[in-house]
Amino acid sequence: MGEQTERAVRPRRSFIFSPGLRPDMFPKALACGTDIVCVELEDGIAPKDKAEARAKGLALFAEPQADDGVERIVRINCLRTEIGLADVQAILATDTPPPALMLPKVKTPDEVIWLDDLLTERGHGTRLHIIIETNEGLEAAYDIAHASPRIDALFFGGVDMAAELRCKNAWEPLLYARSRIAHAAASVGIDAIDVPYLDLEDPDGMAHEASLARDLGFSGKGSIHPKQIPILNNVFTPDDAQVAHANRILQAFADADTGLVVVDGKLIEKPVLREMNRILAIAERVSG
Repeated sequence: MGEQTERAVRPRRSFIFSPGLRPDMFPKALACGTDIVCVELEDGIAPKDKAEARAKGLALFAEPQADDGVERIVRINCLRTEIGLADVQAILATDTPPPALMLPKVKTPDEVIWLDDLLTERGHGTRLHIIIETNEGLEAAYDIAHASPRIDALFFGGVDMAAELRCKNAWEPLLYARSRIAHAAASVGIDAIDVPYLDLEDPDGMAHEASLARDLGFSGKGSIHPKQIPILNNVFTPDDAQVAHANRILQAFADADTGLVVVDGKLIEKPVLREMNRILAIAERVSG
């Protein structure tokens, strides 16, 4: 029987999908340098292949996973569909569930609460990652983020969101939606992960958009090809000065044992501690 664990502060600078139908591609994805590999059972799988992808994707976790620093997630189908319910039933039936699930097209907190209750009843410690990609989901993003202590990150589904908002899939038209997601994630101390950049032939454009997302409060960004990952990791990796600053802040709080300290002439309060720990977690992964 599994037990729900506390939220772990870890790097989530980049992620890539690995098709559930192709378990042979999973080790390659794990070795490509990304922080997250997500086994795909949803949009990337044709309806006729859903059952096969589910069986093969979940079978990957029948054996213990290597402690290699890569986060493993399975993106199931929407919980409001028959296929999504079948995914949940299969996860509840196995004694070796995935470490985490990515939930697409979430519209209400109730969906998350329902799944959390089922996982708890089963004894699975599976974590949750939520995609916000609908108007309803965006409106409820704050409440969704607070729906379960299992949630580790909110993902921005920009392509579907642009279609729902009837706007261009570009930075400026989607800035409001991204800001709502960054705010919701920050309100509960979880990560916000940005949508992949779809133009493989424009690495500079991707790096620019990733930098804008980082400055808005996002922790990482998705990729559609392994060649994008080094660029994303670089954008979301703190430099030496940021790491040194984080160490000074954490040490100052450890020494002072108060709710605020002064570091480098600036007043620092305790809410920044999670971000400082995330910076050090990334630095440790890079040096490791």
